[in-house]
Amino acid sequence: MDIYQHFRKDEQPFIDQILTWKEQVEKTFQPKLTDFLDPREQQIVEMVVGTNHDDVRLHKHGGGLHTERKRMIIAPCYDVIEEEDFKLTLMQASYQKKFITLSHPDVMGAFLSLGIKRKKLGDIYVANGVLQIMMASDIAPYVLTNLTAIKKATIKLTEKPLSALLEDDVQWRETDNTVSSLRLDAVVKEIYTISRKDATQYISKGLVKVNYKLVEEQAFGVQAGDLISVRGKGRSKIVAINGRTKKDKWKITTAILK
Repeated sequence: MDIYQHFRKDEQPFIDQILTWKEQVEKTFQPKLTDFLDPREQQIVEMVVGTNHDDVRLHKHGGGLHTERKRMIIAPCYDVIEEEDFKLTLMQASYQKKFITLSHPDVMGAFLSLGIKRKKLGDIYVANGVLQIMMASDIAPYVLTNLTAIKKATIKLTEKPLSALLEDDVQWRETDNTVSSLRLDAVVKEIYTISRKDATQYISKGLVKVNYKLVEEQAFGVQAGDLISVRGKGRSKIVAINGRTKKDKWKITTAILK
């Protein structure tokens, strides 16, 4: 069976990488630790490697109960994986919220300006004068030394135990919907209860992402498991595609982040 038939064409290089990781683990009997993966990438790893494989096991951890971005370990089935094996470091800083406002993009911009790739960073928490960043331990010393300001705020990072991680209580509200097609514009219209015209404009203006990638094609076909974000309207996901109705429409289960 062709494994690629279950995935989009642009996901095939990542699938090849996963297969290489799995083969290395099976040959060397040494675990493979990935960089931070977004939820869609985690889902692909689980689909390609399998969660109940006879020879290898999958483990994942992002530092907390609700963290979205996680590192994964593909390991021989007999290996005992501990928290420290994920090599996670939590950094924290304070800023004067009365005088400056920091956002997630501000923090990301500061890291990118240091030459740090997104895959080395986990979840970022910015609220109420507190900034927390989960990162790969191998970049922590460099970050500690070089990240001294974000936007106009001078910061001093300190390392914290993972137990000190601040998290939002993530809740999804599921809904059963019927859509005329699985085109992105039709699905965005239904999830966010807007007109088809507005959905089309959001997409054409570059305000819609699917699986963290900008999509500007209205006819883009969505699949089960896809994560959708519309700037200014929040995030949602396709939980399941449940077949067609008697009128040849699609029955889908979606969820929107509260």
